[in-house]
Amino acid sequence: MPRHYDLCARVQNGFRARLRRIAVPDTKMNLAISNVLYKEGFISGVSRGDHVQPDVEYVPTTPDNIATRRLWLELKYNNDEPVLKSMSAVSKPSKKVVMKASELQNLAAGNRSQFIKGLQPGEIAILTTNYGVLELREALEKGAGGEILCRAI
Repeated sequence: MPRHYDLCARVQNGFRARLRRIAVPDTKMNLAISNVLYKEGFISGVSRGDHVQPDVEYVPTTPDNIATRRLWLELKYNNDEPVLKSMSAVSKPSKKVVMKASELQNLAAGNRSQFIKGLQPGEIAILTTNYGVLELREALEKGAGGEILCRAI
């Protein structure tokens, strides 16, 4: 079953190959992470579709078509340069990275926390919390800690 680290690799590779859009498996986690990337301005759109192309009109996901459903991410470029320069998974199956709100505060300030390097200006961290999948600063506003899924710049 694909996880967040698969999405990180697909997005990074899509930008490196200068693709206009990429397809990723249609899961709740991928949709949540994609929505954060969209809100933060790293991608220009998220839509559902099948394994061939995005849907032109709404098609519900059913047990019959679930294997072919995909999320289509519209990649964003500025003067032919990718807006997203790097996206990498932080938490992995072998090493889950969970932090309290106080540790996340250090990360947001650019300081090292646990073994994770602090965030650089313009960089975001995406984490899963009790409030759902949020960007680091949103989680801090809610006073929530959680598992750091990935970081993007």
